[in-house]
Amino acid sequence: MTRTRGAAFLSAACLLAGFIALATFNSGGYRYGASDQAFYQPAVRVRLDPELFPRDRSLITSQAKLTFADECVAAVARVTNLPLPLLFLALYLVTLSLLAGGAWSIGRRMYVSTWTSVALLATLTLRHAIARSGTNTLEGYFHPRQLAFAFGVLALAGFLRARAWPAALLVVAAGCVHPTTALWFAVWITVAAVFVNRSSRLAIGAAAAGAIAVALWALTIGPLAGRLQPMDAEWLATLDTKDYLFPLAWPAYAWVFNLGTVVLLAGAYLLRRRSGLVDDRERAVVLGCFSLTMIFIAALWLQSKDIALAIQLQPARTFWMFDFLATTYVVWVFAEAGDPSARRAIPLVAALLVFSVGRSFYVLSDRDRRAFQIDVADDDWGRVMRWMRNTPKESDVLADPMHAVVYGTSVRVAGERDVFVEGVKDAAIGMYDRPVALRTMERLRALPNFSGLDADSARKLASRYQLDYLVTPAKLDLPLAFESGELRVYRLR
Repeated sequence: MTRTRGAAFLSAACLLAGFIALATFNSGGYRYGASDQAFYQPAVRVRLDPELFPRDRSLITSQAKLTFADECVAAVARVTNLPLPLLFLALYLVTLSLLAGGAWSIGRRMYVSTWTSVALLATLTLRHAIARSGTNTLEGYFHPRQLAFAFGVLALAGFLRARAWPAALLVVAAGCVHPTTALWFAVWITVAAVFVNRSSRLAIGAAAAGAIAVALWALTIGPLAGRLQPMDAEWLATLDTKDYLFPLAWPAYAWVFNLGTVVLLAGAYLLRRRSGLVDDRERAVVLGCFSLTMIFIAALWLQSKDIALAIQLQPARTFWMFDFLATTYVVWVFAEAGDPSARRAIPLVAALLVFSVGRSFYVLSDRDRRAFQIDVADDDWGRVMRWMRNTPKESDVLADPMHAVVYGTSVRVAGERDVFVEGVKDAAIGMYDRPVALRTMERLRALPNFSGLDADSARKLASRYQLDYLVTPAKLDLPLAFESGELRVYRLR
């Protein structure tokens, strides 16, 4: 018995390790400080050191106040005493482990063959974008949204296995780290519970009514007051580049991909139901998922009125839920429909693994990336930012507005200092707060051509905005404070 358990544990560990590796490689490798961490990492930093980011505090807190992610991660950092790069890596690995565990549990509940569950995991390693939603099924860095999604998948698994309280607690945990992702799962599972628990409908309805009442309080006179008002033209203009926020402006292909996923799910579900394999709980899960279309349609109507909340909730991300559930059904169609055995599942697993491994090599080689970059890269930008961390904490840095895209990490993450503007993420954060949006737009207009910035223009910007340092590859007639390779740091005052 001990030997059998040991073999099972070893098999599970190898399966999980393989899933994590392929999911990471298909995401272009793990990268600390990348993309949305330009916001999340500074939000945690300021919890650990309140003296940081004295000038950008309002920008950082405009989104951080809507979630407990920064408080939770900072609390873990204090307890474990881990540096943030290692902690974010650990949280990334936990996120993928929870996602794999939830998917595996759902697979073992729905499929006959264990190999089909393996096929589901292999399919989930194939990272892809949810069309025009601003999100991907996987990210190559720790993201609270991904952790919340993993909690949601585990909650679905708990619901399918009639474990109501664990499912509810997992949705609450998701809400602590990423409220909007948790909201979709809360609606999904609540509707499913109404369909399957007829005797508890009154209690579920009362709980839902209480949640709605609390939400209305928060949105009218509570901490979220004002979000039921329309965005004015000036505020909306700051979001022009964030087309994923506005489904009404989607091109045809986005509608085809996203609605196609819904149709695919419906077709695969009907095929499975005709096979006599659908029980009440599985039926409820599918109906609960389809209830999200009502949320999406309502949000579209509110978006046509420019209501701030309907834009900030980013309702297009409900299609992420459809994508996941459709994937579980499509895997069943290819592996077991008409023949619930391992005869098709094993070749399917082999084909998926070959494709996933091949795609991994292609993605990593195409982007010339290391598989795991657990800290800021030791390149010219990394060395400049390491030097910047030794400047006074109130320092404000002028850099290319696209520096996070060009160099891979933002000044706030790599240098732990305020920055004049970070064009991509500052504009995205602006959707939550009008003054932040206008501040970002005003600064982008003040620096329309960074590559053409000369010494005189830099001094004028420094005087106007009290900037301390300029990071640029250009050779300028300014006091040089530090340089690494082609990058130079100039003192501005």
